[in-house]
Amino acid sequence: MGNKIIETLVGTAVLAVAGFFLVYAYNAADMSGSSDSYTLLASFDRVDGLAVGSDVRMSGIKIGTVTNQTLNSDSFLAQIEISIDKGIDLPTDSSAKVASDGLLGGAYVALDAGGSMDILEAGDEIEFTQGSVDIMSLIGQAIFSFTGGNDEAKDQAP
Repeated sequence: MGNKIIETLVGTAVLAVAGFFLVYAYNAADMSGSSDSYTLLASFDRVDGLAVGSDVRMSGIKIGTVTNQTLNSDSFLAQIEISIDKGIDLPTDSSAKVASDGLLGGAYVALDAGGSMDILEAGDEIEFTQGSVDIMSLIGQAIFSFTGGNDEAKDQAP
């Protein structure tokens, strides 16, 4: 009889700790869907590595998250939806680019504020965008150029 009480108490403690970690993870991931943000749209030619939940940063500070990704069937551009904190007012000529956290890091959206006096409203689209850079093709091009793969340059040498 004493073993059942101990097992019940240990089981209750394990469930309580698991519940604590779930609440902590939910709050740390900022998935609460708070209403103190507004939504903007942006279209990119490439969004490699960018996923729903990725950061939106300005000057290295997280100011929002990517909430949705779709392919525009008319223009064949990747259209993303981002949620920006309400206290951040972006000028209409602001720009967005898909950046990377180092060579093997994840992707995020980097915003640069413009100089316009007009402010983007909820649902507006950021006009000036730059897609992600394909790191593997850049490395391939660098290796190709260092190994003397350019035969035209050899033919033109005096």
